[in-house]
Amino acid sequence: MRSLETALLDGSYPAGCRLPSERQLAEEFGVSRNTVREAIQRLEARSLLRVKAGAGVYATSHLRGGQSSPWNQLLSDHPALRQDILEFRRVLEGATAYFAAQRATEADKQKLRELLAELEAARIRGDMNAEASADARLHEAIALASHNVMFLHLQTSMISMLREHITVYGLGLRQQDAVVSDQLFLQHKNVCDMICAGRSEEARTAMQAHIDYARSRMLEQQEGDN
Repeated sequence: MRSLETALLDGSYPAGCRLPSERQLAEEFGVSRNTVREAIQRLEARSLLRVKAGAGVYATSHLRGGQSSPWNQLLSDHPALRQDILEFRRVLEGATAYFAAQRATEADKQKLRELLAELEAARIRGDMNAEASADARLHEAIALASHNVMFLHLQTSMISMLREHITVYGLGLRQQDAVVSDQLFLQHKNVCDMICAGRSEEARTAMQAHIDYARSRMLEQQEGDN
């Protein structure tokens, strides 16, 4: 099942692709056809595969269509995917922060201030779930404030997955210790301050530093688990 998941994630089996037969998969992975059948059934239950009677097994577009439901489990099972998402976020969100600093309207800036205040209030009362949710919505608001058609397209097609990653991973970081929560808030405040001040280069640098911090904490946590 993990091998099939990896093939779906890396594009070996793109959306709409017909998978090899059970016999071929059994030979490829060195397992019984019953094992292959069980793996397919589990992935079908998570909407990653679709079984068409008499026609075979097909990869769905569930991962590529902005649907978030499979991602939580995939993020837990595939540590390398977490690294890939953080690497992707560093590039994308650094750029959105840069352009948000140049193009954010007063309404955009007010929205950022409101979400930052919500984030701080959740942090003060120790509500980590609410804090992680506000975190994700703040990142979403920054992307919208960039007013770039392509970023907005990515926002529409991928925001569900990105929001789930930010929420789930943000919660995990905050559960490490209070210092992490404080640092994350200060980093978010710095990003918002730079955007509202129209300082694009500083906004990009602040966002990338935030992602780098998250990545370093993740690596520390993985080393501790090992």
